Amino acid sequence: MPAERRQGKSASADAASSPPSPPSPPSPPSPQEDARRDSLARELLATAEALEAAGKEPASPGVAGYDVRVRIRDGETPVFGPGRLTLLRAIDATGSISAAARRMNMSYRRAWLLVEAMNHEFREPLVTRHIGGVSGGGAQLTPFAQNLVAHYDTLIKEIRSLLDAHVPTFDAYLKDGKTVDPDDE
Repeated sequence: MPAERRQGKSASADAASSPPSPPSPPSPPSPQEDARRDSLARELLATAEALEAAGKEPASPGVAGYDVRVRIRDGETPVFGPGRLTLLRAIDATGSISAAARRMNMSYRRAWLLVEAMNHEFREPLVTRHIGGVSGGGAQLTPFAQNLVAHYDTLIKEIRSLLDAHVPTFDAYLKDGKTVDPDDE
């Protein structure tokens, strides 16, 4: 056997007997990717807060304010609330569960599981998915989901309207609030 072949065989035998090298760790995201993710996360958070505070200006010191977080339950199981609403709005805006998940800085799996749960918990699906194909996959809200979101938005607006009428009473209880006794009003 020629020397070159013998060396080749011994090199391959050495490679087979040595343990495989551990996979190299994934490279960290570039600063641009980190900045893009942070920007999207801030944008989504700002959007969610804006939706939460729709029609409500920030209160100054001495002026009472409130937060509203309404969660719809089926028995003891929460089935709809601000987080799922934000996910549905992100899916509606992007046309994709994965893009909505990225926009919310959420894993695709978590977003997919939430969509699956919502589709299972309501009498009709809230999101329809389209698999691959020439134009790629995607997702969209069903008319049933659009109707649910509209009713939820109406509920929040009505609750805020009621709170707006009663919250000023609490100004007098605050340290820098008006000095009128709330019991005299």
